[in-house]
Amino acid sequence: MKRFGILLVAFIFLYSVNLFSQENTEKKNEGYKFETIKQLKVTPVKDQSRSGTCWSFSTVSFLESELIRTGKGEFDLSEMFFVRKAYSGKAENYVRMHGSNSFGGGGEAHDVINIMRKYGLVPNEVYSGKVIGEPNHIHGEMDAVLKGLIDEVVKNGNGKLSPVWRTAFDKTADAYLGEVPQKFTYKGKEYSPQSFAQELGLNPDDYVEIGSFTHHPFYTKFILEVPDNWAWGEIYNVPIDELIEILDNSIDQGYSVAWASDVSEKGFSYKNGVAIVPEEDTTKMSDQEKAKWAQLTDKEKEKQLNSFEKPGKEKAITQDMRQQGFDNYSTTDDHGMHIFGTAKDQNGTKYYMVKNSWGNKGNDYKGYFYTSVPFVRYKTMYIMVNKNAIPKNIRKKLNL
Repeated sequence: MKRFGILLVAFIFLYSVNLFSQENTEKKNEGYKFETIKQLKVTPVKDQSRSGTCWSFSTVSFLESELIRTGKGEFDLSEMFFVRKAYSGKAENYVRMHGSNSFGGGGEAHDVINIMRKYGLVPNEVYSGKVIGEPNHIHGEMDAVLKGLIDEVVKNGNGKLSPVWRTAFDKTADAYLGEVPQKFTYKGKEYSPQSFAQELGLNPDDYVEIGSFTHHPFYTKFILEVPDNWAWGEIYNVPIDELIEILDNSIDQGYSVAWASDVSEKGFSYKNGVAIVPEEDTTKMSDQEKAKWAQLTDKEKEKQLNSFEKPGKEKAITQDMRQQGFDNYSTTDDHGMHIFGTAKDQNGTKYYMVKNSWGNKGNDYKGYFYTSVPFVRYKTMYIMVNKNAIPKNIRKKLNL
């Protein structure tokens, strides 16, 4: 009996670990039941903890899936390598812009690609960024200290900038994150960050960002006007239907997608593992139910619509709705994530499978979640894809 008990515990543990696998994607709460349509391979969920570095975690996860897709194997790459290099770039731009540019932990997917092109990359075991004695990433003090330092530089107290302010900044950043290695040994072989990137074979020119906005012409590139775009990176612009077509084609062809979105909506529930855009649906209500519904306040209606008890009707998202959300700040550049598959609920409604970077606790799917197509249509800022996954007719329009 004792041996059986041990085996039973082991079985239960393995079952829970594989809760989100293709073989078992049902939610504990019987309200939502998901069946996988297509699931691409991803590396384990990580935790950005108390740092504003989702842009690095999501894009690194995307690149790790690219390495799996190309047969290179599974790697645990360093997010903090890109974060550390980005801080130096942000400081340079901030000072050159006399303090009017953005500075902080935030960034965009192209920051990872630009840094990989210029500096390479490293494994996480070589550079974890955890040197202050904390088990997780906690950047509050560091962000404040670095911001205070460059604010003093911008004040130009000496009448001209000193030649050592960059050194002061880099030494301070290194104190919090560690000094980036110029050489390192990995699996018995010596590398530089550049030579390691070359061996992995990721081509920075393969990756493009695509959004959907009407304040710029479709099929052109423009600098996305959000505060965290400190490097003034450009994205391609397509109609929303074509953005979804690109996303679907990428997954169908075996390419995962880095996803920048707004997660401040009440329809986004990390705990429940669902992101939706619910719509009032009175067509199935009895006259008595309709009368009760009409008596509810907007707040009470909103609470019921976002109860996440079961799948329901969602809003039909138009191009104009997307643009209005961006223009009036109700859609903001909140969070970077990684889309790696598709699924359907018990009603046959399609969802995308998403890997997050908030650890694997406090969430019904161990750090993953499902987002509806309307939510993606409405709240996507942009996606990053391998350009080879874009349908040929759209690539032609974009001159790619």
